[in-house]
Amino acid sequence: MKQEAGASPPFVAIDDPADPRVEPFLNVRDRDLVGRQGLFMAEGEVVLRHLIGSPRCSPVAFLVAAPRAPRFAEMIAGVAPGAPVYVAEPAVMDAIVGFHIHRGLLGLGRLPAASADEVLEGLGPQATVVAVHGVGNHDNMGGIFRNAAAFGADAVVLDAGCCDPLYRKALRVSVGAALVTPFARLRPSEDLVDRLAGAGFEVVSLSPSGRETLADFRPAARTAVLFGAEGPGLPADLLSRTRSVRIPMAAGFDSLNVATTSGVVLHHIAARRA
Repeated sequence: MKQEAGASPPFVAIDDPADPRVEPFLNVRDRDLVGRQGLFMAEGEVVLRHLIGSPRCSPVAFLVAAPRAPRFAEMIAGVAPGAPVYVAEPAVMDAIVGFHIHRGLLGLGRLPAASADEVLEGLGPQATVVAVHGVGNHDNMGGIFRNAAAFGADAVVLDAGCCDPLYRKALRVSVGAALVTPFARLRPSEDLVDRLAGAGFEVVSLSPSGRETLADFRPAARTAVLFGAEGPGLPADLLSRTRSVRIPMAAGFDSLNVATTSGVVLHHIAARRA
Protein backbone atom coordinates (compact mmCIF):
# COMPACT_ATOMS: atom_id res chain seq x y z
CA MET A 1 0.00 0.00 0.00
CA LYS A 2 1.66 3.17 -1.19
CA GLN A 3 1.82 6.05 1.27
CA GLU A 4 1.36 9.71 0.31
CA ALA A 5 4.70 11.47 0.85
CA GLY A 6 4.82 13.47 4.05
CA ALA A 7 1.30 12.44 5.09
CA SER A 8 0.12 10.73 8.23
CA PRO A 9 -0.50 6.95 8.10
CA PRO A 10 -4.20 7.04 7.09
CA PHE A 11 -3.32 8.77 3.80
CA VAL A 12 -3.05 6.40 0.82
CA ALA A 13 -1.98 7.63 -2.63
CA ILE A 14 -4.08 6.66 -5.66
CA ASP A 15 -2.61 7.10 -9.14
CA ASP A 16 -4.97 4.90 -11.18
CA PRO A 17 -8.66 5.80 -11.57
CA ALA A 18 -9.39 2.07 -11.93
CA ASP A 19 -7.92 1.27 -8.50
CA PRO A 20 -10.60 -0.91 -6.86
CA ARG A 21 -10.14 0.84 -3.53
CA VAL A 22 -11.82 3.99 -4.87
CA GLU A 23 -14.63 2.16 -6.67
CA PRO A 24 -17.31 3.78 -4.42
CA PHE A 25 -16.24 7.19 -5.78
CA LEU A 26 -16.58 6.28 -9.46
CA ASN A 27 -19.11 8.21 -11.56
CA VAL A 28 -20.48 10.23 -8.68
CA ARG A 29 -23.28 11.90 -10.63
CA ASP A 30 -24.60 8.61 -11.98
CA ARG A 31 -24.75 7.21 -8.48
CA ASP A 32 -26.51 10.34 -7.27
CA LEU A 33 -29.39 9.23 -9.48
CA VAL A 34 -29.53 5.55 -8.59
CA GLY A 35 -28.73 5.83 -4.87
CA ARG A 36 -26.00 4.42 -2.66
CA GLN A 37 -27.81 1.75 -0.67
CA GLY A 38 -27.73 3.38 2.73
CA LEU A 39 -24.62 5.50 2.13
CA PHE A 40 -24.29 9.18 1.21
CA MET A 41 -21.66 11.34 -0.51
CA ALA A 42 -20.41 14.44 1.31
CA GLU A 43 -18.68 17.19 -0.67
CA GLY A 44 -16.63 20.15 0.52
CA GLU A 45 -14.91 21.11 3.75
CA VAL A 46 -17.93 22.21 5.79
CA VAL A 47 -19.94 19.07 5.06
CA LEU A 48 -16.94 16.82 5.66
CA ARG A 49 -16.39 18.41 9.06
CA HIS A 50 -19.90 17.32 10.02
CA LEU A 51 -19.27 13.84 8.64
CA ILE A 52 -16.11 13.58 10.73
CA GLY A 53 -17.46 15.18 13.89
CA SER A 54 -21.12 14.17 14.10
CA PRO A 55 -21.77 11.26 16.48
CA ARG A 56 -24.66 10.27 14.22
CA CYS A 57 -22.43 9.52 11.21
CA SER A 58 -19.99 6.74 10.35
CA PRO A 59 -17.32 7.68 7.76
CA VAL A 60 -16.66 4.92 5.23
CA ALA A 61 -13.90 6.46 3.06
CA PHE A 62 -12.50 9.81 1.93
CA LEU A 63 -11.11 10.93 -1.43
CA VAL A 64 -8.94 14.05 -1.33
CA ALA A 65 -7.19 16.01 -4.08
CA ALA A 66 -3.46 16.14 -3.37
CA PRO A 67 -3.34 19.97 -3.04
CA ARG A 68 -6.06 19.71 -0.35
CA ALA A 69 -4.32 16.96 1.64
CA PRO A 70 -2.54 19.35 4.05
CA ARG A 71 -5.84 21.09 4.78
CA PHE A 72 -7.60 17.78 5.30
CA ALA A 73 -4.80 16.74 7.67
CA GLU A 74 -5.56 19.85 9.71
CA MET A 75 -9.26 18.98 9.71
CA ILE A 76 -8.66 15.55 11.23
CA ALA A 77 -5.85 16.61 13.58
CA GLY A 78 -6.51 14.87 16.88
CA VAL A 79 -9.51 13.03 15.43
CA ALA A 80 -9.27 9.48 14.17
CA PRO A 81 -11.10 9.59 10.81
CA GLY A 82 -12.15 5.97 11.25
CA ALA A 83 -11.92 5.35 7.52
CA PRO A 84 -9.23 5.23 4.81
CA VAL A 85 -8.20 8.53 3.24
CA TYR A 86 -7.31 8.23 -0.44
CA VAL A 87 -5.27 11.03 -2.00
CA ALA A 88 -5.06 11.62 -5.76
CA GLU A 89 -3.75 14.30 -8.07
CA PRO A 90 -6.60 16.54 -9.32
CA ALA A 91 -6.66 14.99 -12.81
CA VAL A 92 -6.87 11.49 -11.35
CA MET A 93 -9.60 12.56 -8.93
CA ASP A 94 -11.58 14.11 -11.78
CA ALA A 95 -11.27 10.89 -13.76
CA ILE A 96 -12.52 8.90 -10.80
CA VAL A 97 -15.58 11.01 -10.03
CA GLY A 98 -16.38 11.80 -13.68
CA PHE A 99 -16.28 15.60 -13.55
CA HIS A 100 -14.07 18.43 -12.29
CA ILE A 101 -14.38 18.36 -8.52
CA HIS A 102 -13.09 21.83 -7.70
CA ARG A 103 -13.63 21.48 -3.95
CA GLY A 104 -11.23 18.54 -3.93
CA LEU A 105 -12.85 16.86 -0.93
CA LEU A 106 -15.28 13.94 -0.93
CA GLY A 107 -16.37 11.65 1.84
CA LEU A 108 -18.54 8.55 1.78
CA GLY A 109 -20.57 8.08 4.95
CA ARG A 110 -23.35 6.14 6.58
CA LEU A 111 -26.17 7.61 8.67
CA PRO A 112 -28.53 4.99 10.09
CA ALA A 113 -32.18 5.72 9.38
CA ALA A 114 -34.22 6.78 12.40
CA SER A 115 -37.93 6.18 12.90
CA ALA A 116 -40.35 8.94 13.83
CA ASP A 117 -40.72 7.27 17.23
CA GLU A 118 -36.98 7.46 17.86
CA VAL A 119 -36.82 11.11 16.83
CA LEU A 120 -39.97 12.44 18.48
CA GLU A 121 -39.87 10.52 21.74
CA GLY A 122 -36.48 11.96 22.60
CA LEU A 123 -37.72 15.57 22.52
CA GLY A 124 -38.47 17.56 25.65
CA PRO A 125 -41.55 19.44 26.84
CA GLN A 126 -40.57 22.45 24.71
CA ALA A 127 -39.58 21.54 21.17
CA THR A 128 -39.83 22.77 17.61
CA VAL A 129 -40.20 20.25 14.79
CA VAL A 130 -39.99 21.11 11.11
CA ALA A 131 -42.48 19.00 9.13
CA VAL A 132 -42.13 18.74 5.34
CA HIS A 133 -44.76 17.51 2.90
CA GLY A 134 -44.02 16.62 -0.71
CA VAL A 135 -40.88 18.71 -1.22
CA GLY A 136 -39.00 17.13 -4.10
CA ASN A 137 -36.52 19.89 -4.94
CA HIS A 138 -33.08 19.21 -3.49
CA ASP A 139 -32.13 22.89 -3.24
CA ASN A 140 -35.25 23.58 -1.21
CA MET A 141 -34.72 20.54 0.96
CA GLY A 142 -31.15 21.60 1.68
CA GLY A 143 -32.29 25.14 2.48
CA ILE A 144 -34.97 23.89 4.88
CA PHE A 145 -32.43 21.76 6.77
CA ARG A 146 -29.95 24.64 6.89
CA ASN A 147 -32.61 26.92 8.39
CA ALA A 148 -33.74 24.24 10.83
CA ALA A 149 -30.20 23.95 12.16
CA ALA A 150 -29.57 27.70 12.13
CA PHE A 151 -32.66 28.51 14.20
CA GLY A 152 -32.39 25.61 16.62
CA ALA A 153 -35.19 23.32 15.47
CA ASP A 154 -35.04 20.07 17.39
CA ALA A 155 -35.91 17.71 14.54
CA VAL A 156 -37.23 17.40 11.00
CA VAL A 157 -39.97 14.96 9.96
CA LEU A 158 -40.51 14.23 6.26
CA ASP A 159 -43.46 12.57 4.63
CA ALA A 160 -42.89 9.68 2.23
CA GLY A 161 -43.14 11.98 -0.81
CA CYS A 162 -40.12 14.12 0.04
CA CYS A 163 -36.74 13.85 -1.66
CA ASP A 164 -33.67 12.55 0.16
CA PRO A 165 -31.94 15.18 2.37
CA LEU A 166 -28.75 13.10 2.09
CA TYR A 167 -28.63 13.46 -1.70
CA ARG A 168 -25.27 15.06 -2.48
CA LYS A 169 -26.68 18.37 -3.70
CA ALA A 170 -29.19 18.67 -0.87
CA LEU A 171 -26.47 17.92 1.63
CA ARG A 172 -24.17 20.51 0.06
CA VAL A 173 -26.90 23.20 0.11
CA SER A 174 -27.68 22.37 3.74
CA VAL A 175 -23.94 22.73 4.58
CA GLY A 176 -24.23 19.35 6.27
CA ALA A 177 -27.16 20.23 8.52
CA ALA A 178 -28.86 16.90 7.78
CA LEU A 179 -25.89 15.18 9.46
CA VAL A 180 -26.41 17.00 12.75
CA THR A 181 -30.18 17.66 12.90
CA PRO A 182 -32.19 14.53 13.77
CA PHE A 183 -34.71 13.61 11.09
CA ALA A 184 -37.10 10.83 10.18
CA ARG A 185 -39.05 9.89 7.08
CA LEU A 186 -42.57 8.55 7.51
CA ARG A 187 -43.83 5.45 5.75
CA PRO A 188 -46.38 5.93 2.93
CA SER A 189 -49.10 4.64 5.25
CA GLU A 190 -48.36 7.24 7.95
CA ASP A 191 -50.22 10.55 8.06
CA LEU A 192 -47.94 13.51 8.83
CA VAL A 193 -50.46 15.56 10.83
CA ASP A 194 -51.81 12.61 12.79
CA ARG A 195 -48.31 11.39 13.61
CA LEU A 196 -47.20 14.78 14.98
CA ALA A 197 -50.43 15.54 16.81
CA GLY A 198 -50.31 12.08 18.35
CA ALA A 199 -46.88 12.91 19.75
CA GLY A 200 -48.27 15.99 21.49
CA PHE A 201 -47.39 18.67 18.95
CA GLU A 202 -49.60 21.49 17.79
CA VAL A 203 -49.27 21.34 14.00
CA VAL A 204 -49.04 24.76 12.33
CA SER A 205 -49.25 24.99 8.55
CA LEU A 206 -47.93 27.77 6.32
CA SER A 207 -50.24 28.90 3.54
CA PRO A 208 -51.13 32.15 1.71
CA SER A 209 -54.70 31.44 2.89
CA GLY A 210 -53.69 31.04 6.54
CA ARG A 211 -56.22 32.20 9.11
CA GLU A 212 -53.74 34.23 11.18
CA THR A 213 -50.65 36.24 10.39
CA LEU A 214 -47.17 35.18 11.39
CA ALA A 215 -46.74 38.36 13.42
CA ASP A 216 -49.65 37.30 15.66
CA PHE A 217 -48.57 33.69 15.95
CA ARG A 218 -47.36 32.44 19.34
CA PRO A 219 -45.91 28.92 19.28
CA ALA A 220 -47.10 26.28 21.70
CA ALA A 221 -44.55 24.58 23.91
CA ARG A 222 -44.40 21.69 21.44
CA THR A 223 -44.90 23.05 17.95
CA ALA A 224 -44.53 21.32 14.58
CA VAL A 225 -44.45 23.76 11.68
CA LEU A 226 -45.54 22.27 8.37
CA PHE A 227 -44.22 23.31 4.94
CA GLY A 228 -45.36 22.11 1.52
CA ALA A 229 -43.93 22.05 -1.98
CA GLU A 230 -43.84 25.18 -4.10
CA GLY A 231 -46.68 25.39 -6.58
CA PRO A 232 -49.22 22.96 -5.14
CA GLY A 233 -48.54 23.90 -1.54
CA LEU A 234 -50.20 21.90 1.20
CA PRO A 235 -53.29 19.79 0.43
CA ALA A 236 -56.62 21.13 1.65
CA ASP A 237 -57.17 18.19 3.98
CA LEU A 238 -53.91 18.92 5.82
CA LEU A 239 -54.72 22.63 6.06
CA SER A 240 -58.16 21.87 7.49
CA ARG A 241 -56.62 19.84 10.32
CA THR A 242 -53.96 22.35 11.34
CA ARG A 243 -53.56 25.85 12.67
CA SER A 244 -52.86 27.82 9.49
CA VAL A 245 -50.58 30.86 9.35
CA ARG A 246 -49.77 33.26 6.53
CA ILE A 247 -47.01 35.78 5.85
CA PRO A 248 -48.56 39.00 4.51
CA MET A 249 -46.91 40.30 1.34
CA ALA A 250 -47.00 43.16 -1.11
CA ALA A 251 -49.77 43.31 -3.67
CA GLY A 252 -49.22 40.92 -6.55
CA PHE A 253 -47.31 38.32 -4.50
CA ASP A 254 -48.81 35.66 -2.28
CA SER A 255 -45.96 33.28 -1.47
CA LEU A 256 -42.24 32.85 -0.94
CA ASN A 257 -39.83 30.11 -1.89
CA VAL A 258 -40.43 27.33 0.64
CA ALA A 259 -36.86 27.41 1.94
CA THR A 260 -37.12 31.18 2.44
CA THR A 261 -40.47 30.72 4.16
CA SER A 262 -38.95 28.21 6.56
CA GLY A 263 -36.22 30.68 7.49
CA VAL A 264 -38.71 33.50 8.18
CA VAL A 265 -40.99 31.28 10.25
CA LEU A 266 -38.25 29.55 12.23
CA HIS A 267 -36.64 32.89 13.05
CA HIS A 268 -40.02 34.08 14.35
CA ILE A 269 -40.43 30.97 16.51
CA ALA A 270 -36.89 31.21 17.86
CA ALA A 271 -37.45 34.86 18.78
CA ARG A 272 -40.69 34.02 20.55
CA ARG A 273 -39.01 31.18 22.40
CA ALA A 274 -36.27 33.54 23.56
